[in-house]
Amino acid sequence: MSEKTPKAATIDPKLLELLACPLTKGPLTLDSERNELISKHAKLAYPIQDGIPIMLPSEARQLED
Repeated sequence: MSEKTPKAATIDPKLLELLACPLTKGPLTLDSERNELISKHAKLAYPIQDGIPIMLPSEARQLED
């Protein structure tokens, strides 16, 4: 059996421009290696699952300093 490798995140650049962190309302950057959207101000990483950003703070991963 072959293992599934996670696909790199693909977000339409226009959509990325429209998305904002739900807590800070600040910009997000794409981390395609981890399939996450990063909010530097909130220090959170929002996961992208099946091409859909999960913009819930309760689902976000806390970033280390």
